[in-house]
Amino acid sequence: MTKRIFISACEPSAELHCTNLINAVRQTTYAADTPIEFVGLGGEKMASAGCTILDNTVNKAAMIQKAFSQIGRYIKLLKRVKSYFKSTSVDLVIVCDSPAFNFHIAKLAKKRNIPVLFYVAPQLWAWAPWRIHKLKKCCTKLAPILPFEQQWFTTRGIDTTYVGNPLLDEIEIDSIPAKNYTDFDPQNAGIALLPGSRDAEISSLWPAMQTIALRLQNKFPSIKFTASAVSEEKLEKLKQHANPSLNCTYAIDDTVTVTKKSDLAIVASGSATLQVAATTCPMIVMYQASPVLWHLLGKWLITSKYLSLVNILAGYELVPEFMPYFKSIDPIYEKTLELLTNPQKLQKTSTKLRDITKTLGDGNTSKKVANIACNMLSNK
Repeated sequence: MTKRIFISACEPSAELHCTNLINAVRQTTYAADTPIEFVGLGGEKMASAGCTILDNTVNKAAMIQKAFSQIGRYIKLLKRVKSYFKSTSVDLVIVCDSPAFNFHIAKLAKKRNIPVLFYVAPQLWAWAPWRIHKLKKCCTKLAPILPFEQQWFTTRGIDTTYVGNPLLDEIEIDSIPAKNYTDFDPQNAGIALLPGSRDAEISSLWPAMQTIALRLQNKFPSIKFTASAVSEEKLEKLKQHANPSLNCTYAIDDTVTVTKKSDLAIVASGSATLQVAATTCPMIVMYQASPVLWHLLGKWLITSKYLSLVNILAGYELVPEFMPYFKSIDPIYEKTLELLTNPQKLQKTSTKLRDITKTLGDGNTSKKVANIACNMLSNK
């Protein structure tokens, strides 16, 4: 008898995790005996893995201030999912990241008595921790990707299994040494520019990153920059808004390769920072937010001392973070310049990043989550 898994991803990083998960499920011994059908919300990568996509949520991913303008569309989408659950037999729902939307998907599933697997835990430890009660009501099993989350959620009554970080599945962490800055010269430095995957991130961060890069280029004429985008579409957006005076090359969906070859990265806050850390590349993390929303909500809801994942894992400010920045990019430029003229600091940071990423799993995350999903199917 065919089993049906409904899977929900709303942004590029989550879609990548879900695509790898779909492929991993198909390779399990359970799937060898039991046909499994995938259907859900995602993008082209999930579709290519054999998932029937009800709506392409990845192309329309937005930051929270942009998401408010799409509330009507999300309400219609939830009604569609509700109707699907009512008319179609679903054996398991997997929601990946994006808790603002996926909490609602999980709630709809639980109302139909469908078990729910949360893959990538909502960061309740960082902001609005009282939402743990909401999670308890709609989560059957939690698969977090940060090591300290196992204890945090377990002690609060959630059935939790730490699975490691899926972004590192394709990276042989143990084989990547710390960078060597013995003969480093900022004149010949390679800088990675990673402005994020969402259109709103690119619109706010890409111009600022270019301004910083141009100022560095004026000081160090031989310096080189490489910008990485998650897709051809995002790459075109970068190129369309590129300053022709900037000495910059471009790459698609290649954060790891780019930062392996770079001496420093300027990166949008998010999951990509862990990929950068895995390549032992020192970084500066930046993000932008609506000043109104930040002062009205953000600064009061966030309880974590640090906002970037790298600093949260380190327990101190290992890499400079500017989240959010409002008035000027001058402090970001000054910090970048400070790092480029301090190879000892770069060396120390690179070594520490190597040590931290070794705690993030053994590279089998997708397989572990696939086994959890199959166990949930068999138990049902």
